[in-house]
Amino acid sequence: MTVYEGAILTVDAHDTVARFLVEREGRIAYVGDRLPEEFRDDERVQLGQGALAPAFVDTHQHLASFAVFNDGLNVSSARSNAQIQQMVSDYARHAEGSMLLAFGASPHSVGEGRLLTRAELDEACPDRPMMMVKYDGHACVVNTSLLRRIEGRVGGLRGFHADTGEMNQEAFFKTSDYLTGSISLPRLVRSIQRALDCLAARGIGMVHTVSGVGFAGDLDISLETWLARSAQAGMQVRVFPQSLDVRTATRRGLPRIGGCFATALDGCFGSRDAALLQPYEGTDDRGVLYYDDALVTDFCRRAHDAGLQIEVHAIGDAAFEQATRCLEVALSADDARGRRHGVIHACLPTAAGIERCARLGIHLPMQTSFIDWPQEPDAYLATLLGPQRAARLNPLRTLWDAGIVLSAGSDAPCTDPDPILWMQRACNHSVPAQSLTVREALRMCTYHGAWVSFDEAERGSLEEGKMADMVVLSGNPYKVSASDLGSLKVERTVLQGRPYAGQTQGALAAVARGAVSRAKA
Repeated sequence: MTVYEGAILTVDAHDTVARFLVEREGRIAYVGDRLPEEFRDDERVQLGQGALAPAFVDTHQHLASFAVFNDGLNVSSARSNAQIQQMVSDYARHAEGSMLLAFGASPHSVGEGRLLTRAELDEACPDRPMMMVKYDGHACVVNTSLLRRIEGRVGGLRGFHADTGEMNQEAFFKTSDYLTGSISLPRLVRSIQRALDCLAARGIGMVHTVSGVGFAGDLDISLETWLARSAQAGMQVRVFPQSLDVRTATRRGLPRIGGCFATALDGCFGSRDAALLQPYEGTDDRGVLYYDDALVTDFCRRAHDAGLQIEVHAIGDAAFEQATRCLEVALSADDARGRRHGVIHACLPTAAGIERCARLGIHLPMQTSFIDWPQEPDAYLATLLGPQRAARLNPLRTLWDAGIVLSAGSDAPCTDPDPILWMQRACNHSVPAQSLTVREALRMCTYHGAWVSFDEAERGSLEEGKMADMVVLSGNPYKVSASDLGSLKVERTVLQGRPYAGQTQGALAAVARGAVSRAKA
């Protein structure tokens, strides 16, 4: 039994701040201002100037992809393509595996103002196949060694550019499938182990992963499903298969479906394939709406009738309209509200779509890291969309005041899974009137995340009887100015009452064996 004394940020219905919390056998035995006599002799943790809060929830992440990229080369800090070339050259000398991977390239964070070309990637890595994924996860550049291997698979697909080595849209997805198909099971297990440890170090105790990104036999879905059921070291994993085939979820006994890739309705701004109602600034191009309404509505009906919770990717306003319009056609208001369907990203919502979300109870897993994002700066988005339309991006205050449940996700590996950053950006919106309060931002990152996956009875707030999933913060966010939220640190993550100590290789290997045997069956 452990007694925590200090600022206890419960994130309950009243945002109560208590003085004491008692953990017993993994659950919260008491929360309040006066410590009962029966607990007075128990081990005590003094929080000092810090605070205890619920563990954070990442409601949109590509766990298997993040795991693989987390073990690769991150070039997001580079400020020139020459620097990226040097990073690639150094990495290639010691990296393991038959194929190399880098991530985070952006034309907006380097002096040249463009992506590295195939020829430049060849200079840095001439002999081994290499794929450099763009920051938004929707495009990549390949070197000649890799191009030779995939040209027969991707040549002729939309988005194939042999001259520059850049792969977009269908060509990118097929290239990504080739990469994931080359990863061995032991390597994937090790990568997921390290990724979960990384998440816990950031205070994340639950992750909603969208899976199905080209691994043979949907191995990532099977592996993550078994990992979720084993609840290693207290970490909670909720799996959304990225598929339009309802059976992908039902045959695994999963209660939810959706995400990006196959269930993405459009692309993204950086690749100019986010679907817009009006053209990109100075062009006739409205982006790409991947499916027509009939297909999306049919998918929503089938998934809903199968008892599944649905999430779809929509970044542009045309895609957001389609998502909310098709959910409205497919479902009655009462049915939709009880199922907690969601629209991921929702970067450019429409007034009509916002009204539908509020009426149907559609929640929005959003990425506040996209606000003033160095890899895709606000100034760049203004050139794509025009200043007035860019000012309507990620309107947190408008959505919150409409009564829509907002949760926070990283979209990792696209952005770093950093809940402190999520809060800081949510409270310091580039359009100040769209900022949330600190208390709202903490609720967005904790309780709402648990609510999204129907876990709010057990997690998401610090209340008596719930699981003791908690983070110790270096300071009290309620007493820090919004502009200083980024200075907070996660000092300790406690899951099911125990300080997180990492996964064990043996346990994960057992999970992997179970996943593979079930997949074969």
